[in-house]
Amino acid sequence: MNKRNVFDVLKERGYLAQVTHEDEVRDLLGSESVTFYIGFDPTADSLHVGHFIQVMVMMHMQQAGHRPIALIGGGTGMVGDPSGKTDMRKMMTKETIDHNCRAFQKQLSRFLDFSEGQALLVNNGDWLLDLNYVEFLREVGVHFSVNRMLTAECFKSRLEKGLSFLEFNYMLMQSYDFLALYRKYQAKLQLGGDDQWSNILGGVDLIRRVEGSPAYGMTFNLLTTSAGKKMGKTEAGALWLDPDKTSPYEFYQYWRNIDDDDVKKCLALLTFLPMEEVERLGSLKDEKINDAKKVLAYEVTKVIHGEEEAKKAEAASQALFGSGGADAEVPGSTITEKEFQDHRNIIDLLHLIKLIPSKGEGRRLIQQGGIYVNDERIEAIDHTLTDSDLKDRSLMIRKGKKVYHKVTVE
Repeated sequence: MNKRNVFDVLKERGYLAQVTHEDEVRDLLGSESVTFYIGFDPTADSLHVGHFIQVMVMMHMQQAGHRPIALIGGGTGMVGDPSGKTDMRKMMTKETIDHNCRAFQKQLSRFLDFSEGQALLVNNGDWLLDLNYVEFLREVGVHFSVNRMLTAECFKSRLEKGLSFLEFNYMLMQSYDFLALYRKYQAKLQLGGDDQWSNILGGVDLIRRVEGSPAYGMTFNLLTTSAGKKMGKTEAGALWLDPDKTSPYEFYQYWRNIDDDDVKKCLALLTFLPMEEVERLGSLKDEKINDAKKVLAYEVTKVIHGEEEAKKAEAASQALFGSGGADAEVPGSTITEKEFQDHRNIIDLLHLIKLIPSKGEGRRLIQQGGIYVNDERIEAIDHTLTDSDLKDRSLMIRKGKKVYHKVTVE
């Protein structure tokens, strides 16, 4: 391949955390088309922005001529990954897992080319759910030292609180995934977030022991703020890639309002802008850093939701925070006259338009002074809206400093 080695691209943009055999991996990625995989356990019905680092890496790798396998954890999802968790995950039903797998498949196909000979989408339930347990222990379990497993980061932090035997199997299952994908698709490289390092090492070691062949692992920095906290948490919960769970406007506003110190890193990790442009924008100071945030918000929203939605979100943001303009693109709801009459209590209306997850949350927000109607702060939890609140048959609700929602009554 005559393109620049993707290993250098990933390193320069700040993705790389750990690599099992750095020189070998770099040579491999520069000399042949490599089949690699990343696993996604279906713990929800949408990917969130934390997953998007992995998706961006897959896109970079595919553009450089390598073949991605997106592995959906229909099997591992039945157990749950203990990595980074202080408590055992809630057990999900098979129906929920299957539903989430389908949602992931749909989302990933927006970012990767799954046409003939390109990326593959595989479900590890295909080989894990019908395993013969004794055969599995004899073929795979024999290669794992319990002493060494207990020193792994993903288990160490759980030993004091309690680690179930169910979860203890997870590392073996993920390692077996790598072996299964190596045997069927010649996958030589497993990628993942840095919290997956212990699990990835297990798979690399298993292939080398069972097949006597080289296999490799590479992990990426997790998406964190400069203060070290995980990014992508909002008042409403995670920042989802599904537009029905996090609207493109809310998504855009999240990036528009991140800390100045995080702008350069996010431009490098979450956009395809050239690094010279990333450096230029990331070095802007004081008020000018807002120009970089606008570029970041637009570019990330464009990658995830498409150019049209990015333009709408940008226009809505300009209308609210810029120099006026129409507010037609502000997120909103249309309700009937009857619905308005039946939900005059402000908390009832907030719940109806899904601006709050519960009425208790609505009461808390009002008590903290966080709800405004037409720029007037709502002081009482039993506040009743009147027809005079409707300006041209609509009203503007603001939650906190940044979340706007236009309610139109038909």
